[in-house]
Amino acid sequence: MKKDIHEQLRQLREERNITLETLALKTRIGTGKLEAYESGVETPSVQTILKLSNALEVPASNLLDGLQEV
Repeated sequence: MKKDIHEQLRQLREERNITLETLALKTRIGTGKLEAYESGVETPSVQTILKLSNALEVPASNLLDGLQEV
């Protein structure tokens, strides 16, 4: 079963030992917005997913898989 994008985002960030603050600096996205993405309150746009995947050094498909219906 595929993970939701918010679960995938949090897991990737934690695996890389990146704080929300560091990710915010790398992506120029506020920590509050990142917290909303990780909690599932908001869903990032495709452009934002590309920024996040670059900062986390993973293919965007690793995050986008969470958006596909199972």
